[in-house]
Amino acid sequence: MRLVHWDPFQDLFPTSRRFQPLTGAGNAWTPAVDIIEQGDDLVIRAEVPGIERDAIEVKLEDNTLILSGKRVRETETDDTRTYRRERVYGSFVRSFGLPKTVDATRISATYKNGVLEITIPKVEEAKPRKIDIKVA
Repeated sequence: MRLVHWDPFQDLFPTSRRFQPLTGAGNAWTPAVDIIEQGDDLVIRAEVPGIERDAIEVKLEDNTLILSGKRVRETETDDTRTYRRERVYGSFVRSFGLPKTVDATRISATYKNGVLEITIPKVEEAKPRKIDIKVA
C-alpha cells in the first residue's frame, strides 16, 4: 500500500484533477500561446521547445488555424538512471478561429529558438485608414 500525503487544499480543486497522478491525465501538454496585434497583422507566438521544425504542422481549415505537433522522448541508454522526470512528451493540437478581417492566403510561419511565430495579415479593407475632413 502506498502512503499518500494529505493536502487540506485538495478539496478546492475538481475531482478529476486530484486523480491525475493515478490516471496519467496530467501528462497531456499544450504549448503556451500569445496572440497580439502588431501593426496590420495578427501574430500568434507558441512556445514549442524541444520540438523539431518538421514535427510541427500549421494548417488552415474553414477559417480555423490549427497548430499541431509532437514532442518525442529522447532515447535512453543502459547506463542512464532517471531520478526525476518532469518534462512532458506527446502530441498536441491547438486551434484558433480567425476573424473575417484576415487574409488567409498570406499567412506565414517562422520557427526560432523554440518559438513558433505565425503572422496573419489583415485584408486591405480591414486596415484602419484616415479619412480627410473637408471644409464646407
